[in-house]
Amino acid sequence: MDNDEIVNRVTSSSLISINLEDYYTKGERILFDLKDHLFQGLILKEKNFRESVKNHDWNQYEGKYLAIHCTTDAVIPTWAYMLLASKLTPIAEEVFFGDLKSLDCHLIKTAIDNINTDQFKNAKVVVKGCGSLPITEFAYVEITKKLLLVVSSLMFGEPCSTVPIYKKPREA
Repeated sequence: MDNDEIVNRVTSSSLISINLEDYYTKGERILFDLKDHLFQGLILKEKNFRESVKNHDWNQYEGKYLAIHCTTDAVIPTWAYMLLASKLTPIAEEVFFGDLKSLDCHLIKTAIDNINTDQFKNAKVVVKGCGSLPITEFAYVEITKKLLLVVSSLMFGEPCSTVPIYKKPREA
């Protein structure tokens, strides 16, 4: 081997990289705010609420990810959320109770839960830390929980510069 030859140790290593952006659910996310369907934005009057629901254009949510939430401090009966879910579920890609951040957490958790960990058994895994999509800390906690029981080591960052997170203890 020539002493001047540059060897890329990253490409020849046994590290497996995971990019959480690969598990990010693409699609428009919308907050369905109940306050827009309340009397003076604060009070749910059943007759008025049902009329508002009846006259609402539900087709605008087709194929979208919906978070049902109320941004005002109003008391909302449980049936109101159920009524909205009954209108949105046949149309939307996903209907979730909570705010947009909670919806994102739900979507990434669902994707992470569906990962088959067989490929990571006793592997050295690095979870990429940079990207252009809004991957929250929640996702990093979930992937750590998912992989911790199967990997030999878990790292954060890029293969050329990692932060060690976990190393499987040696068996005695």
